[in-house]
Amino acid sequence: MELGIYAVVAVAVIVAVAAFSKKLGVAAPIILVLVGVGLSYLPGVPDIEVPHEIILDVVLPPILYAAAISVPITDFRRNLGSIASLSVVLVIVTAFAAGFLLYSLLPDLSLAAAVALGAIISPPDAVAATSIGRRVGLPPRLLTVLEGEGLLNDATALVLLRSAVAAAAVGMASPWAGVVDFMYAVVIAVAVGLVAGFVTVWVRSKLSDPVLDTALSIAVPFVAFVPAESLHASGVLAVVVAGLYTGHSAPTRFTAQSRISDRINWRTIQFLLENGVFLLIGLEIRTLIDHVDPTVLSAGEAVLIGLLATGALIVIRFLWIGPLVYSLGKREERTEKRTYRALLALYYYRSNPVATTREARIRNRLERDYERRRADLEQQRQEHIDWRGGIVLGWSGMRGVVTLAAAQSLPENTPYRPQLILIAFTVAVVSIVLQGGTLPWVIRLLKVQGIDAHEDSKELAALLEDISNVGLEALNDIETDAATTVPIDPDVIERVRQTSFLSTEAAWERARAVRRPGEMPHQQYRELRLAVVEAERERLLTLRAQGVYSSRILKEAQSMLDLEETRLSRQTGDH
Repeated sequence: MELGIYAVVAVAVIVAVAAFSKKLGVAAPIILVLVGVGLSYLPGVPDIEVPHEIILDVVLPPILYAAAISVPITDFRRNLGSIASLSVVLVIVTAFAAGFLLYSLLPDLSLAAAVALGAIISPPDAVAATSIGRRVGLPPRLLTVLEGEGLLNDATALVLLRSAVAAAAVGMASPWAGVVDFMYAVVIAVAVGLVAGFVTVWVRSKLSDPVLDTALSIAVPFVAFVPAESLHASGVLAVVVAGLYTGHSAPTRFTAQSRISDRINWRTIQFLLENGVFLLIGLEIRTLIDHVDPTVLSAGEAVLIGLLATGALIVIRFLWIGPLVYSLGKREERTEKRTYRALLALYYYRSNPVATTREARIRNRLERDYERRRADLEQQRQEHIDWRGGIVLGWSGMRGVVTLAAAQSLPENTPYRPQLILIAFTVAVVSIVLQGGTLPWVIRLLKVQGIDAHEDSKELAALLEDISNVGLEALNDIETDAATTVPIDPDVIERVRQTSFLSTEAAWERARAVRRPGEMPHQQYRELRLAVVEAERERLLTLRAQGVYSSRILKEAQSMLDLEETRLSRQTGDH
């Protein structure tokens, strides 16, 4: 009963903060941390300490899976070098650098234990940064890099933490043993994630019941996580791989209803779990301070060390980002040269007739390769990351979920354990409040150009026109075939054709820079149709109250009106 009350209060706080954060212009995670700290000091609030297994084994897999299924695999591939640099190499460098700092400040702490704490505070949490970035309109490429970093750096940090804790407890034969352990954890995790993703996608594609599909969808993160952990690999990396595979396969393997349900369900799960963890960070602060033994190291000294560690993390990240941004410029030059060479290779087959089937396959492969390289180059040019984008990346290193759980997973016999946990929480809270609170100001000060809504509207209209033309060609083929088999009413064909035309014309209407009322017939149509649907809904409710029709028929009519209103409202909201 008491646990249920706490859950209701937590959900109410999360929803209220999320609603008001949009009006305040402050990211919800920042407010939730501060609200949690305030609530923890209210009279009657008990000590709150959630076992780290709950966070690492129950909460973290769904959070990462929800993020992974929404990351476009094409964008992930295009930025894989930057993502790997930040989520793997930088995490390792940061863990050792922070570890040496803590080793020098805490005399009774072994180097392995210090590196373990360094691994705990090394992975940034992209939740706060991406939520702020979307609100202020960061370029999509920066958001992709931040999201990709947030997906993979947890795996790096947790594998490194496991190796460091093992070294602190029993020692490790050599540094190469740690490297082998890391590579084993990565390779096995990728394999398990791919198998889990393939199997669950195949099974879900055979299910026609949306309830069963949703139930299996919720289990997917744990289908990947549990076997990987049992094999002593990285469970979180397996979850990410399964999520990326599922998200990429969804358009071809799942029904439209399944994709819509997945999108809504996982956005809700992600919203509650992520924000719940940030609230929990604030709520646990008082308990952590109470556990600190001042005769060993006072809470104030631990907080001070946490502040020093936060400063060191910021400096290390900026020192890494500078060369990374420079290398991205060089990479664009190399991409341009490779694209030119691919075009030269293609010219031979374009200028000479194809004589054999093998040459036709080679030409088709070269065509695909060139188109992909040209698209990659165009994307890099349009969303070039310059020094301003580098500063934004550098200032987006807020810590969060993994730091909270991993700190509490330190063995009980670790020297300074309560103080180390408080240091990790200090890093998380200060980085969330300081960097997260000032990130919008930094973005505005640097005048980082984000998404151009008008250009996006034109690109969407062009895409819809492209796919509409293919659809109309298919309709023409069906009409031709029907003339020799079962005739189709020409009015039906024309109605389908006009529906496709209207969709494309409506998109171009939204893309126009000047929108005078008389030039927006499709918008006027939607507004009138919404008014009709609203009148129909009111009549439906009246008939329901009178009991004129059976409940099952009323429910079916209600569903039809809901679908129509949703479709019209989404189109109206594009303006």
